[in-house]
Amino acid sequence: MTISVQDRERISKAVGDAEDKTSGEIVCVLAKSSTADAALPILVAVIAALVLPWLLVACTAMTVKGILSLQVAAFLLLWIVFSIPRVRASLLPGRLRRQMAYRAATEQFTIRGIARKKDRCGILIFVSLAERYVRIIADDGIAARVPQSEWQAAVDALVAHVREDRIGDGFVAAIELCGEELATHFPSTGPKRGELTDRIYLV
Repeated sequence: MTISVQDRERISKAVGDAEDKTSGEIVCVLAKSSTADAALPILVAVIAALVLPWLLVACTAMTVKGILSLQVAAFLLLWIVFSIPRVRASLLPGRLRRQMAYRAATEQFTIRGIARKKDRCGILIFVSLAERYVRIIADDGIAARVPQSEWQAAVDALVAHVREDRIGDGFVAAIELCGEELATHFPSTGPKRGELTDRIYLV
């Protein structure tokens, strides 16, 4: 997870500063991967390890012991390689990766209590690194007044920074843009209640 303690502190401050100007709240989540299915790397490694002996028998004069040793080594190596989040994500079709990342984002929206906010004006800024996926989800109160397209500038800023491995800068830029949008439609009505934490969640 390429995000420093300093970046986390900057993100928390950016959330607090943005929320001072609005009655809305912002929650940030950074996920290492949304495709956490441990069975997939094992399945791929097993299939490759089962095919390997047939290729060795057909193309070499190796002993049975040598073939079996290579089979075990190949299984372990492939299992380790395909367990790397970004490599595991690459095994899946792009559409399926996006679906799984979106599902993870909606789960985080629920888990972090955004939907429990009294006036339904919270948003989630979600990034899944392995899938290179960014999403902003607005609660019903915001969605009724602000179309999803209004968040695109924040998404674009975040995507551009993540590509350069400047995740902290990306979140800060997105938070500032979202804060401006929230302040326009949901200006501050008094002292901040702080129903949701300002920290970024790492999952």
